[in-house]
Amino acid sequence: MKATETNLLDWQKRYGTEEACAQALARQRWPEGFRCPRCGHDHGYVISTRHSCECSQCHYQASRTAGTLFHSTNLPLSKWFWAIYLAASDKGGISAARLSKQIGVSWITASRMLRKIRIAMGHRDSIYRLHDLIEIDDALVGGRRSGKRGRGAEGKPPVLVAIENRDKRAGFIAMQQVAAVTRETVAQFVQRHLPPGQLVRSDALSALVEIGKTQHHAARVTPPDKAGEWLPWVHIAIGNLKAFLLGTYHGVSSKYLQEYLNEFCYRFNRREWEAELPLRLLNACLTHTQVKLKMV
Repeated sequence: MKATETNLLDWQKRYGTEEACAQALARQRWPEGFRCPRCGHDHGYVISTRHSCECSQCHYQASRTAGTLFHSTNLPLSKWFWAIYLAASDKGGISAARLSKQIGVSWITASRMLRKIRIAMGHRDSIYRLHDLIEIDDALVGGRRSGKRGRGAEGKPPVLVAIENRDKRAGFIAMQQVAAVTRETVAQFVQRHLPPGQLVRSDALSALVEIGKTQHHAARVTPPDKAGEWLPWVHIAIGNLKAFLLGTYHGVSSKYLQEYLNEFCYRFNRREWEAELPLRLLNACLTHTQVKLKMV
């Protein structure tokens, strides 16, 4: 599905009914038409009440939602599609409390829906790598406890941040929550988000020397008032992240922080296609596999 500019009326026309949503999911699952996963027959009958198609030959009922983000959902697909639209169209994100009122579900249900959507966001961004000149730094964000500030702040989990420096503007960004900023976690972060041989800037934190094993690494000791000159975009991004978390969500628990990082990065990386974001996010959700949430 090609992503185009979409407003609320467009969405209502395209996905305003349960059948329209079911057809969109079926097109994604069977782009060349229905094919029975059991016998391979290419003709079936729609069972609209169960989100499934019944093979006309062996009578196997193939669920449209099985193995997808919507696996075993008891909700109408139209509520899922509206949740995706609302999550994408609100620039600052949408809280579970607000989503629950907008689509008529409980807070717990809205929270679980948003968690799955954020996981799909993170999965889509995980296929990309950062290139050329990249800034890397660590930050302490999230948490709900007051305490000392700076590295080692209480109740605030560390996050590694990498962002492309494209001279006059920032490029793509990646963020990852870690238990601690160590050589091991830095190496894993770099391996996951950067191909070898990129030009990387960072401060002189000892754990960051690990970057130099696979990248062209330049580290510099900079006083706080000069850090923005050496690492301009990563500091702006960290500031934007903190504002994002406090603005809509009023701080987040460290248990779910990575999911919110997924959302921030997904939005940031598509900021130039803001009007296309609902359809882009729908594509990410339609192509995502089943998500099993940990009950914590």
